[in-house]
Amino acid sequence: MTELQQSQLNKSDDSYSNLPNAGSSKAAEALAQLPIKGRAPKTGYTRSQFSEGWDSVPGCDIRNLVLARDLTQVTFLQGTCKVTKGLLQDPYTGVEISFLRGQNTSDTIQIDHVVALSDAWQKGAQLLSYERRHALANDELDLLAVDGTANNIKGDGDAATWLPKNKIFRCAYVARQIAVKKKYSLWVTRSEYDAIANVLNACPDQPLPDDGAAILAPHALQTQIPGSVTN
Repeated sequence: MTELQQSQLNKSDDSYSNLPNAGSSKAAEALAQLPIKGRAPKTGYTRSQFSEGWDSVPGCDIRNLVLARDLTQVTFLQGTCKVTKGLLQDPYTGVEISFLRGQNTSDTIQIDHVVALSDAWQKGAQLLSYERRHALANDELDLLAVDGTANNIKGDGDAATWLPKNKIFRCAYVARQIAVKKKYSLWVTRSEYDAIANVLNACPDQPLPDDGAAILAPHALQTQIPGSVTN
């Protein structure tokens, strides 16, 4: 009996009956470790329950660090870490998108919480401390630069209600959701579990994303930004 099968047998709640086969990948093993529960009420949820906007780090902010990580051919505002131009191979649509900073253009590419904060709130985050929720909202593991329209359509949906149009990315997408939920002790609903398992069954070697790989730090950007100074 595999570790995955044993993990499933150890759960007696009806929510665990007749679970679909998720395969035997590292991502599937981690999925089997997530609790399956009903969705808690959204009562009390606001964005500020997690953080007031993006965190700042010495010399930069999380939004620009994610843009610098995920875009190619990046150009920075002189002497800063602010991304002014770049190209994104959008993971959600598979389309290449040009980014140009500006009042009417910046939202073309948005920073998505792969596990939406509202979804997290209803699946365990309201039980976490504010500090832990704050960490989740600014954790690069949960952040991706994506097409703004696709992100707006996704809203706060989980895998049961929304998956990327780009089918090639779906395995990596649900694996990232699993990694985030595992890291922050969040649960999945039964319909969400089924949807994720059905995706993973088609990718038997799917790993979890590397949480140890730090987001591009300001000192790493220094060589790319003329005149930049980091502390």
